[in-house]
Amino acid sequence: MSITDKFLNDVEGHLLLAATREEVRTAAARFSAPLRWLTEEQRGEVERRFEAEYLALARASWQRTAARAGGLRDEYEARYRGLRRRLLASCLLIYAAACGVLVLCLA
Repeated sequence: MSITDKFLNDVEGHLLLAATREEVRTAAARFSAPLRWLTEEQRGEVERRFEAEYLALARASWQRTAARAGGLRDEYEARYRGLRRRLLASCLLIYAAACGVLVLCLA
C-alpha cells in the first residue's frame, strides 16, 4: 500500500468517524428529548452513555465488516490463483499438442 493510499484511507476513516459522531449526537438528543423528567445533568449522562454504546456498536460492526472483507479477499485471491494455474496448464497442454501435431506433420 502506497503512502497516498494510506493517507486516503486515513482521511476516509476520519470522515466516516466524524459523520458517525454527528449522527450519534443527533440520535442521542432525539432519544433523550421525550425524557422531560430528567435534569440537564441526567440528560447529558444519558446522552453520553447512548453515544458511547452507539459508537461501540458501530466500531464492532466496522471490525466485523473489515474481517469479512479480508476473508473474502483471501478467498478471491485463492480462487484467482487456482484459475490462473488451470489456465496456464491448459495453455501448456495446447502448446504441447500443437508442437506434437507440427512434429508429426513435418516428419
